[in-house]
Amino acid sequence: MHATYAEQGLRILGFPCNQFGGQEPGTEAEIKEFAKGYNAEFDLFSKIEVNGDNAHPLWKWMKAQPKGKGLLGNNIKWNFTKFLVNKNGEVVKRYGPTDDPE
Repeated sequence: MHATYAEQGLRILGFPCNQFGGQEPGTEAEIKEFAKGYNAEFDLFSKIEVNGDNAHPLWKWMKAQPKGKGLLGNNIKWNFTKFLVNKNGEVVKRYGPTDDPE
């Protein structure tokens, strides 16, 4: 998706998180190396928390937006939850981990 739409302005931002079954235990370098095996060309940021008191401010903000709220509570339920943010910085939609954003 990144390769197809990047020239039109789409930016995919990845934020590793180890709050879900310990799926991201590695260092930042290890996580980036792992992602290369899947041809990940999007921006991959530092490992963060997305739930709880130590949640990253960006994630707190996205979850608080009218179209960023979850269905059964507002916590992120699992890795690969996605937020679509438009060019004006507004959350347009929140996708569940198994939702295909295409």
